[in-house]
Amino acid sequence: MPFISAVSTIDFPYKTEQQEAKKQALEMFSVNFPEANRLIFAFDNTEIIFRNFCQPLSYYSKPNTFEERNDQYIRTSLEYSVLAIEECVKEAGIDKNDITDILFVSTTGLATPSIDALIINKLKLNPHINRIPVWGLGCGGGVSGMAKANTLAIANPDAVVLLVAVELCSLTLIKSDYSKSNFIGSSLFSDGVAACIVKGDNYNAGGNVKYVASSSKLYYDSLEVMGWDFKDTGFNVLFSKDIPTFINEHIKEDITCFLTRHKLGLSDIKNFIFHPGGKKVLDAYNDALAVEGDFLQKTRQIMNDYGNMSSATVLYVLGKFIREGFEPGYGLMLAMGPGFSSEMVLLKTV
Repeated sequence: MPFISAVSTIDFPYKTEQQEAKKQALEMFSVNFPEANRLIFAFDNTEIIFRNFCQPLSYYSKPNTFEERNDQYIRTSLEYSVLAIEECVKEAGIDKNDITDILFVSTTGLATPSIDALIINKLKLNPHINRIPVWGLGCGGGVSGMAKANTLAIANPDAVVLLVAVELCSLTLIKSDYSKSNFIGSSLFSDGVAACIVKGDNYNAGGNVKYVASSSKLYYDSLEVMGWDFKDTGFNVLFSKDIPTFINEHIKEDITCFLTRHKLGLSDIKNFIFHPGGKKVLDAYNDALAVEGDFLQKTRQIMNDYGNMSSATVLYVLGKFIREGFEPGYGLMLAMGPGFSSEMVLLKTV
């Protein structure tokens, strides 16, 4: 079985306290959005303590165009992807020329050639590397990317697959958008960059976090639950207040069906590597799954310390498990994203 060799993540130099972000948001929104004073409590209800921002807080209060923000997305994505990759390659004990495949996951900016091409040029990776840019999966992209990386490693036991997830959610903030969704989004979303190395079975001597299986599900007639509405001014965030209800209605059955196919039950899962969509989402997982103990502790800690970094977040949670230790047994990675959809990866630690 393929295995996860290393994970590296980025702490931006502009990491900001949530209370500072709250103060600025009130100043930015209150004049043109009267509900701001009533809804400002949302910043406290998230339980987020720090936000991982790729720019200083003052950047977001200044007028800027979609072109300027997207140019910043490209520059920042490349700069910090390179840093994360260099650290990941070092931790995995490989040479950069060993990398056979690169998966680049993002949904918060646009680039053609895609960012993976920029990375290959900057790091002078093997020019014959297999490239797979993955765009538009939102919060589900990190888990989906992990599944795709392992599929590549199954197909080629000699593979060394580099998975990179970059989400610069803060750069999608439209200063002139005084909608409720934009205001609530400004209380929750952050920036993250993560890199991961997955090795094929021929490298199995060193890996103890092994891939077992994956599952994807698209729920019919739920396209409006989460996504972007594209405007002249940029990416207008869409997300429904019904997401926790959706989780309560579907997720336990979906997890149970997935695990049953592999002759497992929920009680066999010792490590829950979930994407923290927000406090209400975590509460919905708690209610739906009714697992004893604080089974989402590491997920919650990442949310507290970074905010919701879309697809990259679950890889920060995975990195925390790798640094602090898995409980021997099975692990389940899970995230939900636009579509509306769910992505799952089953892991086994030895």
